[in-house]
Amino acid sequence: MGIPLLQKILVGSYVVRQRLAGRKRYPLVLMLEPLFRCNLACAGCGKIDYPDEILNQRISVEDALYAVDECGAPVVSIAGGEPLLHRELPQIVRGIIARKKFVYLCTNALLMEKRMKDYEPSPYFVWSVHLDGDKQDHDKSVCQEGTYDRAVAAIKAAKAKGFRCNINCTLFNNANPERMAKFFDDVMAMGVDGITVSPGYAYERAPDQQHFLNRETTKNLFRDIFRRGNGGKDWSFSQSGLFLDFLAGNQTYHCTPWGNPTRTVFGWQKPCYLLGEGYAKTFKELMEDTNWDNYGVGNYEKCADCMVHSGFEATAVNDAVAHPLKALVVGRRGARTEGPMAPEIPLDGQRPPEFVFSRHVEHKLEEIRKSKQDAELAAAK
Repeated sequence: MGIPLLQKILVGSYVVRQRLAGRKRYPLVLMLEPLFRCNLACAGCGKIDYPDEILNQRISVEDALYAVDECGAPVVSIAGGEPLLHRELPQIVRGIIARKKFVYLCTNALLMEKRMKDYEPSPYFVWSVHLDGDKQDHDKSVCQEGTYDRAVAAIKAAKAKGFRCNINCTLFNNANPERMAKFFDDVMAMGVDGITVSPGYAYERAPDQQHFLNRETTKNLFRDIFRRGNGGKDWSFSQSGLFLDFLAGNQTYHCTPWGNPTRTVFGWQKPCYLLGEGYAKTFKELMEDTNWDNYGVGNYEKCADCMVHSGFEATAVNDAVAHPLKALVVGRRGARTEGPMAPEIPLDGQRPPEFVFSRHVEHKLEEIRKSKQDAELAAAK
């Protein structure tokens, strides 16, 4: 079972409460990035070329837990960078679990076995290990040989100690459906509890821009993969059946960017986990001051090819709550892999992209340097 019954009940009841309260926008998963520093340099990553002054920044335990409380989402996904490089991460995780929130600790697993002693098995805690396919595909994706073997060893060690353990798999246009289906078979045989799968997003700062998927290619790829696994039912996914059906081209969904709000060392990222086009100081400011209608497929060119779970899983969950019979049918049938696809969202009205990344970096560097100067002046008095 990719999503345990306890999590389904608590998250489902949270969604129902929001809908009964008449809230149009509410978060499902807090994407907490306590640092950008990483011990890998993946070619498809858009967060590895910050200046060292920013890579050395960390969100404190106090600020991390305040973000959890401020946001209120029932699930917290801790990403990065590589979160295990954060020395105070065990304290952050314990604080989140004490709040009865579900924690998915995303890691490339290079430090996982070494740091595993700092964590305890819990129904609220999941190791989410980055694996982008079999040994050949994964090591190529992360640009370092040997990472697949170390990740598999860490997964097996975690399972032996009683931890829940998922894999987080990002696909690009060089993915081979036959090999991906075999890979999903293999990770199930390892005892992995669930698979999170998503097409890669074309970060504007990613070194490799040649291997990202467009929407048509994404749908055909996932149909080809799911076809080899009984509509995906042969594998345990930590995602809703409607989202998987969306990946196979059978649902017309607009994204829900506020469903996975992101807190980084810059602040609350506007508008979503994938796009950094401004930062709010508070979660309230993010929700109330972001012009949400400026973003999404059909509204903004940067969003045109996006089908990533951080934008569309919340849409699928809301659809499932609103139409439980539809969700039940899709869940029992699996993702449809034949027949016509759902209509696509027109792109003729989308606005052109803005490139504002450098502005945010400059502002943060100025803030860091001023803080350092103030500290030095205070020390000199």
